[in-house]
Amino acid sequence: MASASLMKLNASSSQWIGQKSFNRCTNINNNNNRVSFSIRAGSYTDELVQTAKTIATPGRGILAIDESSATAGKRLASIGLDNTEPNRQLYRQLLLTTPGLGEYISGAILFEETLYQSTTDGKKMVDVLRDAKIMPGIKVDKGLVPLPGSNNESWCQGLDGLASRSAEYYKQGARFAKWRTVVSIPCGPTALAVKEAAWGLARYAAISQDNGLVPIVEPEILLDGDHSIDRTLEVAEKVWSEVFFYLAENNVVFEGILLKPSMVTPGAEHKEKASPDTIAEYTLKMLKRRVPPAVPGIMFLSGGQSEAEATLNLNAMNQSPNPWHVSFSYARALQNSVLKAWQGLPENFEAGQKALLARAKANS
Repeated sequence: MASASLMKLNASSSQWIGQKSFNRCTNINNNNNRVSFSIRAGSYTDELVQTAKTIATPGRGILAIDESSATAGKRLASIGLDNTEPNRQLYRQLLLTTPGLGEYISGAILFEETLYQSTTDGKKMVDVLRDAKIMPGIKVDKGLVPLPGSNNESWCQGLDGLASRSAEYYKQGARFAKWRTVVSIPCGPTALAVKEAAWGLARYAAISQDNGLVPIVEPEILLDGDHSIDRTLEVAEKVWSEVFFYLAENNVVFEGILLKPSMVTPGAEHKEKASPDTIAEYTLKMLKRRVPPAVPGIMFLSGGQSEAEATLNLNAMNQSPNPWHVSFSYARALQNSVLKAWQGLPENFEAGQKALLARAKANS
């Protein structure tokens, strides 16, 4: 039996459920009780909606440079540079100080190190972004770990302490957040893994919004496997159905989120490759079946696609009007050309920036 101290059934009272305030209104019609709830808006709601709209502006997308220090080191190693903080700082400075970048990039996802870094001449990285009209974002998850009871699947950790970390990130200038979890088709996926991914994303999204950060919701469906595009569609629809169910359960404001889905493609080892038109058809079919039009922006991840593939597939999805802003949140698909042009040499610094601008413009 529910305790009277937890829930009062007096119609004039205000109920508290999960720290959310509800005003209960009861209408009686034909002897049936119909109960509706009015949810109290959070203190950041208006700002969240405006931030999401700003990032989802026409012709612009997100630059993802939230690689961990280890992953950033792999990028630097590809051009013969040591994985040191000064080298990581110089590379991120090259990216973020690119002249004219704000014309094509509306947000940049940063690793925690970068959020607190300054350029070599002492200017805060977040101020560099603000001056370019680019929203600073922050990766907030703590990475993937094995999921007990699953079929060799993973879950994303990082909810512990997320509220306090998010509050500090907001003070430092971040205005949106990223949390990546994954779903593997060759591993099932199991119902447990799908539910864990959806619930974790929903809790992260609610905590982020409570601290002023627009959450990017990203359940990445991995390309691994030899499955068909129809199988990917089936799994994607299941995953996004669960995600939005739990987002609603956690009272997340849909107008104040952004999505970062995988494109619906065949598995990487499938014998038949799909054309950009086919990928666009399947991806938009899934999104229109699962994503409410209240969501302002869908910023696709490249998910291991080449620069050209990611650009052509995105272009195909924008050949007809969509109920949301459909754009990009790319890492490798924007950075590969930059690294090749720069090669870690001071005399190639400008060439690296021109390469970034070219890729950003192509996707724009």
